[in-house]
Amino acid sequence: MVDVSSAGKAGGELDLVRLSPPTIPPNVKPEVLISPKYFIMTRRGTGTTGRRIQLLANHFKVTVKAPDAVFYHYSVHITAEDKRAVEGKGIGRKLVDRLFQTYSSELAGKKFAYDGEKALYTVGPLPQNKLEFTVVLEETFAKSETVSPGEGTEKRSRRTLQSKTFTVELSYAAKIPLKSIALALKGANFDNTQDALRVLDIILRQQAANMGCLLVRQSFFHDDSRNFTDVGAGVIGVRGFHSSFRPTQGGLSLNMDVSTTMILTPGPVIDFLIANQGVREPRYIDWVKAKRMLKNMRIKTRHRNMEFKIIGISEKPCNLQCFPMKLKTGDGASEGETADITVFEYFSKHCGIELTYSQYLPCLDVGKPKRPNYLPVELCALVSLQRYTKALSSQQRASLVEKSRQKPQDRIRTVTDAVCKYQYDSDPVLTTCGISIEKQLTQFEGRVLDTPKLKVGNSEDCTPFKGRWNFNNKTLLNPTRIDRWIVVNFSARCDTSQISRDLINCGRKKGILIERPFTLLEEEPQCRRQSPVVRVEKMFEQIQTKLPSPPDFILCVLPEKKNSDIYGPWKKRTLSDFGIVTQCISPSKVNDQYLTNLLLKINSKLGGINSLLALEHSSRVPLIKDTPTMILGMDVSHGSPGRSDVPSVAAVVGSRSWPLISRYRAAVRTQSPKVEMIDALYKPLANGKDDGIIRELLVDFFKTSNGRKPTQIIVFRDGVSESQFNQVLNIELDQIVKAYQHLGEANIPKFTVIVAQKNHHTKLFQTNSPDNVPPGTVVDTKIVHPRNYDFYMCAQAGMIGTSRPAHYHVLLDEIGFSPDDLQNLIHSLSYVYQRSTTAISIVAPVCYAHLAAAQVGQFMKFEDLSDTSSGKGSITSSESIPVQELPRLHEKVQGSMFFC
Repeated sequence: MVDVSSAGKAGGELDLVRLSPPTIPPNVKPEVLISPKYFIMTRRGTGTTGRRIQLLANHFKVTVKAPDAVFYHYSVHITAEDKRAVEGKGIGRKLVDRLFQTYSSELAGKKFAYDGEKALYTVGPLPQNKLEFTVVLEETFAKSETVSPGEGTEKRSRRTLQSKTFTVELSYAAKIPLKSIALALKGANFDNTQDALRVLDIILRQQAANMGCLLVRQSFFHDDSRNFTDVGAGVIGVRGFHSSFRPTQGGLSLNMDVSTTMILTPGPVIDFLIANQGVREPRYIDWVKAKRMLKNMRIKTRHRNMEFKIIGISEKPCNLQCFPMKLKTGDGASEGETADITVFEYFSKHCGIELTYSQYLPCLDVGKPKRPNYLPVELCALVSLQRYTKALSSQQRASLVEKSRQKPQDRIRTVTDAVCKYQYDSDPVLTTCGISIEKQLTQFEGRVLDTPKLKVGNSEDCTPFKGRWNFNNKTLLNPTRIDRWIVVNFSARCDTSQISRDLINCGRKKGILIERPFTLLEEEPQCRRQSPVVRVEKMFEQIQTKLPSPPDFILCVLPEKKNSDIYGPWKKRTLSDFGIVTQCISPSKVNDQYLTNLLLKINSKLGGINSLLALEHSSRVPLIKDTPTMILGMDVSHGSPGRSDVPSVAAVVGSRSWPLISRYRAAVRTQSPKVEMIDALYKPLANGKDDGIIRELLVDFFKTSNGRKPTQIIVFRDGVSESQFNQVLNIELDQIVKAYQHLGEANIPKFTVIVAQKNHHTKLFQTNSPDNVPPGTVVDTKIVHPRNYDFYMCAQAGMIGTSRPAHYHVLLDEIGFSPDDLQNLIHSLSYVYQRSTTAISIVAPVCYAHLAAAQVGQFMKFEDLSDTSSGKGSITSSESIPVQELPRLHEKVQGSMFFC
């Protein structure tokens, strides 16, 4: 964040600074276009509309009694006896703990906060700026006591303790005053505020590490089976806590929330593999998959009670896998002589361990790349609290959500009990700073905005109740007509003839005239065992044989409800190659509600409109009705965890047919894996043309808005963290401006840029009710940022669990919305989602961008059908990765809401 306190208005109350380009002399030709630069704006005020409501949040007030305390930052450098640098949080924490125990007097008795890697903090300075210490650790090291194959001899097994000497160097790096937080709370903008907050968060992490917890960023998880929930396939959900310090209008607060992560089921490795692969017996295990899954996992051996890390799996089974064992010199063998022996024979003859089922299975390799160390599977058990970082299946995700949800009152009780239990303010470093934490949730006042009214068929009014409405005895506002369509069935067990009749009847009630399908096509039985791409090709051969010309719409019946391998190739063929709108279904229970929801999606895809905001219907949306305004929703979808070879997919949706704000067109591109900033917004080619996303959407807006160009653009950006806000303004917004200028426009539109976040840990509760907060609840005081322009909004009705509000950050507002107008617009945009009859938790353009990225991203799936949870072929992100280009949509569907 850039400090703008010295520019503009007095007292630093500057909403926006746009730097003017320097004056260019008349005889000098500019080589490059100088773009304006933006700074994050400050809050302009608070909203007043809506009814008042008393609320609580999971923020606990923090008091700082020693605000003048200064953290001293020291860099930590650890080397072993062989002068090699030592890395790894486990060993680092042990060494630093031992260092402060051994040399307490030399360190002036200072307490410390250590991040486990290279940063250490103390309150006040250490005696010298550079200190070097020798630290001795006595541990039971796996290498020194193992008698396992390929590593050492029986003699070494008697050495259970090994002393290792390390050198720990502490070098002064910086001073971080705690006062910067106090100044930030008053609205000042200081660079080291985030540094001071980071130190406080490191203290919390250190406390959790000392309790033996698994740490995942600012969340921690205890090894307590009472917090475990089995989600299937050898994976367990662990309930823990998120804790972090946050600056708010009400002062410094501790944000405490329930958090969940995934771990591998601890216990026998063989039991995990059977559960993970869904097989009945060990002999059915796929060991190629097992190798990918187990790599780098830690196990404990039954026969020695030692911990090891798995690096691979033996090529042969235990009873055939040999290794060279050193022979004892007393048995007539010369020194250093070896003899080959199988792993099975070694354990039975030399260790007295009779192996059963594992003698016919591969061994686990826990050695080094050139010095294998084999262990039979049945002697190995997975250590607890090992993160599972692969993508969850649909069933696992559903199971996790169902088992981990909590009602609001249960959530309040859980987090309050945790704050009392962990006694953070008794931490010696926090005590030195005079920090104390209240044990009650923060109480404040929020507002519930009025529910926007909708227009449906025959210009009827529809007033949602508690964020919900329906089309019972109502028709769609602008129903489409379906004349030429077909049904295709990929071997699903259902009556497609009955489904088509039911759809026609339901459509008639909703105002959609649907003719009888031209034909019903069943997949040929011999195709069922073919690859998904071949199955789709064969189906299209049937379509082209039976139909004289392409249909306007295809209803596609899939055999699997979720994650069907046919979906990606099917969508690519229909949307990219033929330009045919399709709707995929996998019906289990067909009733009127199911068919109505299906028709909402079909009608939107074919260009119809299900409902509009009443304000939108009569062109009365404030600040938009009189000025051509385009709304953008932007999101980036990344590949599965552990896959650094899968390109990320960037999607941007843009509103069309101004003054409507309910119709959108999507543009989708691939980019480098795991890159969050969208790099194809502006993409100049060698021929001088722009092949970027924004040009495509701007041209579409112009064509559908009676030749009007947008003079205002509202950008909703999803999926970025606070550290990336400046990049959104000065990279992405800069590209949008360049794309606009490339079209020959001199006057740049006014921009309003808003980041929408769902991945945060603030929860809202009613003080006088056990229910979730009502839909339309907005909070822009007390728990919001002391300087920046942000607010929380819960637009959706929380029926189960505890509602999570959306957190909106207004980075820039050149359009000049009042807080009330902006909040009401955002609230209204939660009611224009054409796929459902409920208010959604975040604005519709962001949801549409997410849907478009996910659907078009499936186009790539048919080219790589390897197990997405495997990490097969994954490469480090630092390597050069050629990004696979996505095929463009066919011109017939480019302007459709195909993603609905």
